[in-house]
Amino acid sequence: MIVTSEELEAIRRQAVEEYPRESCGVVLEQGRLRRIVRCRNIQDELHARDPQRHPRDARTAYFIDPRDLLRIGRLEGEGFTIAVIYHSHVDAGAYFSPTDRQQALIGGEPTYPAATYLVTSVVGGRVEAEAAFRWSGRERDFVPVELGVDGWLLPERILFAAGRFWERLRIGALFGRKA
Repeated sequence: MIVTSEELEAIRRQAVEEYPRESCGVVLEQGRLRRIVRCRNIQDELHARDPQRHPRDARTAYFIDPRDLLRIGRLEGEGFTIAVIYHSHVDAGAYFSPTDRQQALIGGEPTYPAATYLVTSVVGGRVEAEAAFRWSGRERDFVPVELGVDGWLLPERILFAAGRFWERLRIGALFGRKA
């Protein structure tokens, strides 16, 4: 499982609420306990203060507020680990960009090798897609992985839901109820 259905819904909601700025946050876990930390993107503030050093604004970049990083660090000190690092792409696809890759590495090594990176595409204020990526030691790069939700791979979850819906329609028809 990469995210629970509730976590995915919260990530989607945050991405839409913060549109047209990139949203960001993390999901931490400690055993079966999971906690989502919605972070504040301060990229616009950095860009306004020093556009030479920070040429991109929050429409095309994110920078997690240091106060949120401290909060995450405290949770790590309590035994939580970062399971998912997420952000959105504004009016663009759900892909792991060269900038995403660069920010996820220090000296060519992943900062959080066990974490999954989740990118949500928001186009025109609506979620269009999600994609998940994880570090591959063999390939020495971040590679796409299936987005597992509540222990299901997303395509399996859709097929299961469609099957349940079809069953309800057929059963309802058997008892003379209109679908």
